[in-house]
Amino acid sequence: MRLRTEQLQEHLSQGRLAPVYLISGDEPLLAQEAADLLRSTARDQGFSDRELLHADPGFDWNVVLTEASSLSLFASKKIIELRIPNGKPGDKGSRVLQEYAANPSPDNLLLVVTPKLDGSATRSKWVKSIESCGVFVQVWPVPPSQLPAWIARRLKDAGIRASRQAVDILADRVEGNLLAAVQEIEKLKLLLPDGDVDATTMSTVVADSARYNVFALVDKALEGDAQGACRHLRGLRDEGSEATVILWALARELRTLIKARERLEEGDHMDWVLKKLGVWEKRKRPVKMVLKRLSLNQLKLMLRLAGGIDRAIKGMRRANPWDDLNTLILMFCGSPVLTPASLRLALKD
Repeated sequence: MRLRTEQLQEHLSQGRLAPVYLISGDEPLLAQEAADLLRSTARDQGFSDRELLHADPGFDWNVVLTEASSLSLFASKKIIELRIPNGKPGDKGSRVLQEYAANPSPDNLLLVVTPKLDGSATRSKWVKSIESCGVFVQVWPVPPSQLPAWIARRLKDAGIRASRQAVDILADRVEGNLLAAVQEIEKLKLLLPDGDVDATTMSTVVADSARYNVFALVDKALEGDAQGACRHLRGLRDEGSEATVILWALARELRTLIKARERLEEGDHMDWVLKKLGVWEKRKRPVKMVLKRLSLNQLKLMLRLAGGIDRAIKGMRRANPWDDLNTLILMFCGSPVLTPASLRLALKD
């Protein structure tokens, strides 16, 4: 059986636990909450002992079977929690997990926790064997479009009545960081005992906990999200990120876009071009968006600006590289910030 995290509560409420559970995903908060819910339910059903195993390099996989066959000194039932940090049990681990799943003990509950498994891993024999006798819980991140609704539910569960504007402010501040969102909600419970939060109060109380990273910045620029991309740039600057790293990521993207635009103007099909350039499936949509938005001349103009930013970073040009990076990002988003003439003036120094 395969479930999403939001389906786990209903499954567990039916009263009968499966012998094996696999929780997989890269969203730490949701994965932790799913594991906590499962452990709590198991304890209520008599699984009062817990053995935690870490399948690090050199791990003896026979320990899993040994623990499964050994009796606890303190309880008749126990949870065997197996964490696989890289999500790859290898041949030995795969055989052990298949062997266990083929004949699970009624006195044990095996909980396997891994990072997100790729497509080939989810089709592997060990995962299929767990699905055949147990439950595979896939943990998916909350998409940006659904984050306000997710936060609104959390606020309501915490007894906090928040306006729509207040919810949007919190979603904007914690952008993608669910753990930070939960921490801010806990702080609101302590600071606002009456439970009412408006936009002004939310802005004052909540810290900016957005997870800024260079690749998210590039994605937002490709998607044309000028506000989000510029906010990410400010966040990276404030966190002490190097302008060189950001420029490298943007320039690399520009070179790929220029190659793609050149092939498109030669008459090649978009999907064929992106495949030849090695654009990942999940990034095809934003790359297509920017290729439809910007011409070859605009992309080359942006690459010239990138060269000027590089000289500014190295002290060879009198300019603030962060200001120029902001300009470059706006150009990615389709804003007509610079023309060839104004670029020549801007790069004169």
